[in-house]
This record gives sequence, structure tokens and C-alpha cells, in this order.
Amino acid sequence: MFPQFYQIHLQQQLKNTEYLTLKVLIYLLQSQKQVSIERLATLMPYPIQFESRRRSLQRFLKLPCLEIETLWFPLVKEIIKAKFSKVHSLKLTIDRTQWRDKNVFVISLIWHKRAIPLYWQLLDKRGSSNLVEQKSLITPILSLLKDYEIMILGDREFGSVKLATWLCEQQVKFVFRVKQERYIRQESSDYTRLSELGLLPGTSFFLTGVKVTKQQGFGEFNVAGYWRRKYRDKVEDEGWYLLTNLEKYEQAVDTFKCRSGIEAMFKDCKTGGYNLEKSHANNERLKNLILLIALAYTCAILQGQRIKHMGIQKYVGRLTESKRWQRRHSNFWIGLYGQSWVVGMEFCQEIIGELMRIRRNKLPFFQRGLRAMSLILGMF
Repeated sequence: MFPQFYQIHLQQQLKNTEYLTLKVLIYLLQSQKQVSIERLATLMPYPIQFESRRRSLQRFLKLPCLEIETLWFPLVKEIIKAKFSKVHSLKLTIDRTQWRDKNVFVISLIWHKRAIPLYWQLLDKRGSSNLVEQKSLITPILSLLKDYEIMILGDREFGSVKLATWLCEQQVKFVFRVKQERYIRQESSDYTRLSELGLLPGTSFFLTGVKVTKQQGFGEFNVAGYWRRKYRDKVEDEGWYLLTNLEKYEQAVDTFKCRSGIEAMFKDCKTGGYNLEKSHANNERLKNLILLIALAYTCAILQGQRIKHMGIQKYVGRLTESKRWQRRHSNFWIGLYGQSWVVGMEFCQEIIGELMRIRRNKLPFFQRGLRAMSLILGMF
């Protein structure tokens, strides 16, 4: 279930009972794809009454040892050390997702068209974040990843001159989408709205050293414009206007395209995976539930990578689909359902054994499938 370096670190940080409880919870997250405390208590295979299981889970989710900085940050560093070279920049993206009357504010690392949550905070409000909250989210990660070059990506909520100026002071690269109503001023020209620069489908531009906004405290940055061309009779509703301190158009646009990884991550954590939106936990427990999701999510991604590396992903899901040029399943999906496949075999072993005895002509195929199952089981 846990990669070896997860096991070593978690056993060092947790008491044995806490570690074993965590393993059970991660198993339930992977198999049941639910983070509701009520549902987890119902399914937890612990021989005590339901109400006792529920209270036990609530106490577990309030443990002081479930700290992001001590429990999660060391694992993040190990993942990055193993999977990323210091020669290449790390692409981070900031975003928030609505959870009831609050916001889950997250900074994540883009990785294989997905994103890994690095650090998160709960904003006790609806609506956009402000500069203080943005700096509070980013600062711990700048310290954690001080040995790497970082690029931070964000949608229009984060395209403020003040945040951009602060990141320049921290010597951090960034690409933020900005609203088309934003004013810019090129040298020896009057202020112009971005929407007046003539960006159309299939066109682009790159302006360097422009002054952004008429407000006091404007800064000089680069601005890229990109509007995807018409493709298969489909045209995007609007183009991108990107505020950046990167020096090349191609780098700015290609980097910002990676931002979609966080949308995929949010979907995986919600309806496409762990159903976070069904949780009714309070702030403290919710923050720790997200920690459990981060552990489960990265375990599934790492397992999916290993399954694909061993060439046995065809036993977990369909590899290709007609009229679909992209790969069908992500590493996360392969890892998540690969575990469900082999666990199902354990519960239905006698029935499956009987079916295999009846269909003896398929024995060579069964043997190859059993080998694939044993390879996946070897990861846990």
C-alpha cells in the first residue's frame, strides 16, 4: 500500500497504533473512494461498535502529529528528489476550490498532466483570496523547495501586480492569466486595454517591459497573448492574456498550459476519486482528511507508474479507445483500480478458482493474469 520510503518515514513519525490506523484508512480511501467520516467509520473493519469507531476516527483526525510540515513535507522532498532533476524547473500552480461555505486553497506541483498537493490552507470565507493569503500559502513552499528553480502558475484570480512584484523580489518565475480589461502601457504609448490589442483565434503576441495597470504601484512585466486556432470546427470562447517574467513567448504559453493539471487533481479528489465534497468534517478534521487524500493520491500515482513500467496496465483498464487520441487512463486511475482489482480477487478467490477450473482452455491467459496480480500485490 505504502512505498517503502513512506513506510519508513511514517513509522518514525507515528506511534504504532497511529501508523496501523493510518494504513487502514488509506486502504479504505483507495477501495471505497470516500472521505466521509460516517462512511469510513461504517466500513472500518475494527471489532467495536459503530459509535466507538466513529469517535475513534474523530480523535485520530485531531492528532497533533498529523502536521503537514512534519508528516507530509519530507515525503514531498523524497518524491521530488526521485522524480525531478534540479536542472529542470518545478512548475507549481495555485488555485482554490469551493467547499461548502469555505475555500480549500492549494499550491500543487504539476506532474504528468496531474498535480500533487504540496501545501493547503482553509479559507473561512467564500470568494477570492487576497495577497496576504496568497503569500501565506506560497512562502512555506519557497523554503521547502529552495534548492530548485520554481515557476508559479495561476488563473485570473492571481494575476495581480502586487503578487507578481513580490514573486520577482523572491526571484521566482511566474505566469498568471489576467483579465482582458487590464490596462497596459508600452513605451511612448498611451494606456491600452488588453482587449484592444486585436487578439483573434489563431493569433498571438508577446510584449516585453510593459507597464501593467493604471493603479499606483504598477510594475513592468512581459505580457503574452494566445488564442488557440479553430480546430475541428471548435473555437475557444476567448484567448489568454498572460502576465509573466519569463523572457520568451513559447515558454510562457507552454508553461501555462500545464496549469490544467490542478483541475484534473481537483476532479480526482472530488467526483472522479475520493468524493471530498461529501465530507461534513470541521476545519481541523478536514485539513487532516486532505492530508490523508494527499497520501492516498500520491500512493496511487506511484503505483500506477510502476504498473505501467512493468507493462501490465492492460490488466487494469482499456489501453486505447476508438476516436480518442489521448491515453485513456492516468497513472492515478491505473494505481487506484489496480489495487481494487487484486483486492477483489482475495474476496472472491474460491469463486474465481472454480471458474478457472471450468474454463481450462483459458489456462495460459489465467496464468499471465495471475502473474500480473502477483506483481501488483508485491507493491503493497
